[in-house]
Amino acid sequence: MAPGVAADISHINTKSKVTGYDPTPSGLAAALKGAEIVLIPAGVPRKPGMTRDDLFNTNASIVRDLAKAAAESAPDANILVISNPVNSTVPIVAEIFKAKGVYNPKRLFGVTTLDVVRASRFVSEIKNTDPKDENIVVVGGHSGVTIVPLFSQSSHPDLVGNAELLNRVQFGGDEVVKAKDGAGSATLSMAMAGARFAESLLRAAQGEKGVVEPTFVDSPLYKDQGVEFFASKVELGPSGVEKIHEVGKVTAEEQKLLDACISDLKKNIDKGVAFVAQNPGK
Repeated sequence: MAPGVAADISHINTKSKVTGYDPTPSGLAAALKGAEIVLIPAGVPRKPGMTRDDLFNTNASIVRDLAKAAAESAPDANILVISNPVNSTVPIVAEIFKAKGVYNPKRLFGVTTLDVVRASRFVSEIKNTDPKDENIVVVGGHSGVTIVPLFSQSSHPDLVGNAELLNRVQFGGDEVVKAKDGAGSATLSMAMAGARFAESLLRAAQGEKGVVEPTFVDSPLYKDQGVEFFASKVELGPSGVEKIHEVGKVTAEEQKLLDACISDLKKNIDKGVAFVAQNPGK
């Protein structure tokens, strides 16, 4: 399948070389060798009624094994994790890289771009604006109440307290799951968001300054509360994470959302760490 997909993509008119590899350990090692960016979208999709956490056991094993292969064949690569639940799979990758002695916190990213894409789209529908002109700050994590949009920092502070909008941003993925009626979850919008983040990382790696994207990273912002990873605006550079932005000023209502986020996020992160400890794999 992979060689066929590679042949298909190779017909796109870009200045690039596309290679497909067999789905074997040696094929995986060859695919990863020397890679600068490794995107991990692998995993089972959600079905109606499932949360991202329901995917945990299956996807955790997949991500663990891919992380091991990446640690061995591309230890210096930027690792971009899309596989859900991101709040737990990113810590899994970190633990695997630590065990292999190659962990670099500046090179590990949880892709939360879709939360910003959704928030910007949903706000534009309410305000009758172009979604490209909206850039809603979203912090926290990548599931349910850990997704915290900060409307007070946008040009629409009046949207703070809009419960329907908040729910849609936090649980927007459920709309897609329901609409696909058991046939999968968000793939096309996620692909767009993943491509946007990868492109931003490439631009930063080539020396472009001021490239800022929201992403779930090893962050100092809430470490004093036992939360090792947090999504906020991050300036990207040739070495990966260049600068982690503070959350900034928020309203009292948004602070309550952050408090709920921190509580859930810590449990999600701990779950990923515990999984690797209990299931180290081969």
